Amino acid sequence: MIWETIKVAITALRANKLRSFLTMLGIIIGVGAVITVVAMGEGAQRAVQEQIEALGTNQLSISSGYRWWRGVGGGGTFLSVDDYKALEREAQHVSAVVPEMDAQLQIERLSNNVNARVIGTVPAFQRVRNLTVEYGNFFTQADLVARRTVAVIGSQLATRLADDPTQLVGQTIRIRAIPFEVIAILAPSGERGFGSVDDRAIIPLTTAQYRISGSDRVEDITVEVVGAENVNRAMVEIERILRREHRLRPGQEDDFFIRNRADLMSTFQETTRTFSILLAGIALVSLLVGGIGIMNIMLVSVTERTREIGVRKAMGATRRNILFQFLIEALTLCLLGGLAGLLAGAAAAVALSHFANWNTAVAPAAIILAVGFSGAVGIFFGIYPARRAAALDPIVALRYE
Repeated sequence: MIWETIKVAITALRANKLRSFLTMLGIIIGVGAVITVVAMGEGAQRAVQEQIEALGTNQLSISSGYRWWRGVGGGGTFLSVDDYKALEREAQHVSAVVPEMDAQLQIERLSNNVNARVIGTVPAFQRVRNLTVEYGNFFTQADLVARRTVAVIGSQLATRLADDPTQLVGQTIRIRAIPFEVIAILAPSGERGFGSVDDRAIIPLTTAQYRISGSDRVEDITVEVVGAENVNRAMVEIERILRREHRLRPGQEDDFFIRNRADLMSTFQETTRTFSILLAGIALVSLLVGGIGIMNIMLVSVTERTREIGVRKAMGATRRNILFQFLIEALTLCLLGGLAGLLAGAAAAVALSHFANWNTAVAPAAIILAVGFSGAVGIFFGIYPARRAAALDPIVALRYE
């Protein structure tokens, strides 16, 4: 009897194919939207995690802050080359200290004139940032000490400066009208956050300090800790050294920030997850609207098939059989719509990844959530029409015109 009831329900849906499809459309759109939105959120989380893990969770970022006096900001402060040297000299739990002196400057080569970021740093920058040299060699400690005018060029900047970037090594470019020899071109890093170096020039810190900026100001300092287990000890050590260098008295707030990239990764993931849940919640509204549409159509179907219900009851169908039949119809509509929406959402996620270069990832949890929710919508919004059909009096139903 159960199988017979299921066959009758499916036959009734096939008899009105267009109406069944239009009824499912709300579910298809809702499930597709949920899958697509969650795939975008999951892809963003994974992209952020890969970027931070590539930089290393045992790294700390130090940036300048503000001086405060009696609750009032007393002007901006900055990190200096002396801070970098003090950390390199005294920090015990640190394997590398990498300062970055950053400026937007004009770079010239022949008739090409490009405005780009120029980073003054130290040789350890390549290892800490996990950069690969495609042509030539990164500058050395000897270049740093001698304040040589040499430059390492990012892959995108190289294509902007020359038609054939491979010929740039050994050539001369001008940074702020000062001639620099190009000694290396970096392979594409693929970074999207934390300042990609693909469109930047990298020069020795001392050259930037004495030949370009004329200042000892440093924008950021990256510190690589010896072992992830020593991160907290290193943070305490760095804070002590910098407070002494900045002559901060006990009770004064730090005028610098120390950020743990592992904590930064958690913050980014939590933020992305929150937005994904918010957008998925908005998409679930489409499912509810689709569910209301299903209930409406099922009520119409009950009215249209009143005589059929009367005949079935007169021939021995129980109230439970009628209830089950209409519930199966509603559930079938929602599940078929959910599966179609799943395919549509997955296709949309793949299309966004392929054509728009967005990071997307269809999570199994999103599939279970969307299809399960669509089934729940079918049961919830189908129960009332099914109960109404089951409650019809057979004599009244047979007389219905």
